[in-house]
Amino acid sequence: MKFSKRTHNCGELNLNFLNHNITLNGWVAKKRDLGGLIFVDIRDRYGITQIKFNSDSPDIYNSAEKLGNEFVISVSGKVIKRESINKNIPTGEIEIEAVNLEILNESDIPPFVVEEDVKASEELRLTYRYLDLRRKSQMENMIIRNKVYQIVHKYYENLGFLEVETPILMKSTPEGARDYLVPSRVHKGQFYALPQSPQTYKQVLMVAGLDKYVQICKCFRDEDLRADRQPEFTQIDVEMSFVDQGDVFEISEGLYKNIWKDILKVDIEIPFKRMTYDEAISIYGIDKPDLRIIGDLKISEISNELKNTDFKIFREALEKGGIVAGIKLSSVKNVKNQEVEVTRKVIDMLNDYVKTLGFGGLGYVKINADGTYTSPLTRFIDSETLNKIKNKFGASEGDTIFILSGTKIKVLTTLGQLRSKIANDFNLIDETKYEFLWITDFPLFRYEEEDGRFYGEHHVFTMPKDEYIPLLDSKNKEEIESIRANCYDLVLNGNEIGSGSIRIHKADIQQKVFNVIGLTEAESSEKFGFILKAFKYGAPPHGGIAFGFDRIIAVLCGLKSIRDVIAFPKTISASSLMDDTPSTVTKKQLDELGISINSGFNNKTN
Repeated sequence: MKFSKRTHNCGELNLNFLNHNITLNGWVAKKRDLGGLIFVDIRDRYGITQIKFNSDSPDIYNSAEKLGNEFVISVSGKVIKRESINKNIPTGEIEIEAVNLEILNESDIPPFVVEEDVKASEELRLTYRYLDLRRKSQMENMIIRNKVYQIVHKYYENLGFLEVETPILMKSTPEGARDYLVPSRVHKGQFYALPQSPQTYKQVLMVAGLDKYVQICKCFRDEDLRADRQPEFTQIDVEMSFVDQGDVFEISEGLYKNIWKDILKVDIEIPFKRMTYDEAISIYGIDKPDLRIIGDLKISEISNELKNTDFKIFREALEKGGIVAGIKLSSVKNVKNQEVEVTRKVIDMLNDYVKTLGFGGLGYVKINADGTYTSPLTRFIDSETLNKIKNKFGASEGDTIFILSGTKIKVLTTLGQLRSKIANDFNLIDETKYEFLWITDFPLFRYEEEDGRFYGEHHVFTMPKDEYIPLLDSKNKEEIESIRANCYDLVLNGNEIGSGSIRIHKADIQQKVFNVIGLTEAESSEKFGFILKAFKYGAPPHGGIAFGFDRIIAVLCGLKSIRDVIAFPKTISASSLMDDTPSTVTKKQLDELGISINSGFNNKTN
């Protein structure tokens, strides 16, 4: 098919092109028929330009009358000055006086109007994702994603990293989320797994001597989804030999400084703040705290101030080895310049909230202007103790302290959730900030009471900190739980955007970790034999990190959900509405794989 090819795109013409003869190709975004005069907005990924059709040219005018939204057209004409200027678009001072129109393809009536203020549901937009991607905001998300790709490639190339692809079909391992399994036709009854990360392969690359590895890779996890999770997602995966934690931090911070400068024109301060896991939990009740919150809302433990209390609820918690802790809401102005006011209605709402999290209620102490206290606790706690609590929090006039008691981890995590709720309810999050934070020294293991066994907190290839290595031989549960790892997360505005560690590079230490999680030598060999064997042939000290690429793009685009920065995302139920994925397969396909479907699954085959 022959057609007039574009001389320019739909976003570049301005007054500098007056009287130029040009050709534009694109989609009809809007048509306005004024009777004798038709205006058409033509759109491509670069922008929108207005086309003017005059009835003085009846042939081309009649063709323009047939146009509908999303028709693909080629228009030729002269650039003229626009009478009614549109300051909202770069091409708003000019329009094209059409002399030729070619309809390259017609379109059915779209299921929704392709516009920024789209009225369609997300379900409908995902069903017709190719239409949704025509919207400017969605197109910009893809453009930013592409730009960050290029920044990442250039940054690591300049530092001497090698980009190496690792297998998509790999061995299923017992740790982490559920694997996506791929049956083998050749080896019936055996399965590949799609990689949850290239973890073991990149360690093997270090054993091979590649020294500096990077890859922007696809990862797959069969887990319950939410806004920031997808069954397939993208990571920036990095591994280096002969490095320590500080080296990983320095190189990573340089990457983010480059990205933020190039994309947002923002100079972020490096080095990033650092905080241990234990500090984060004790101060913020979470291992990925949001540091943008006005007033900070830090947790303080007040068990010592209440050690002699007669208040039954607090006393019983302390006698059982628990804690009493609280969080202070300062009398500050929020991001809307409004004074924070803690009313009885607010207190009742927060009290109901903590009840949903398993507590009987929420204690509070409000400091009045005259130095007195408003609190139901004044009936049980003397003024001297209340003064100690006030001083512990550094509280002053107008501040309110919210208090919980119980087991340590439950109290801290609930106060962390309360902190987040208060910040959102009172508009205390400064959205203009980018607060990066390294969380370090995570536990190496976590114990699951239901299973009666230990699991790797991050993954089982993480090197314990030197002083804890002897405890790998311990049979004491508390000692094993105390082991801290050379492990770190990068947190941005309350979101984990990166995770990594210094790896185990010695086979004997690796086997001890496997022993703790209950893997026998035979099981270890079956699951990880190839990497254990590799470690016997001179594995160097090494470490790395993986960054959530989709999450980074979402933050740069100011979005909560990563679905809007992925070209073809899955829904919350891990399905693709556009191409009806997942789908059934034929009985012939299953027979070739030696697989039969349990009738209980109601899975139809042809």
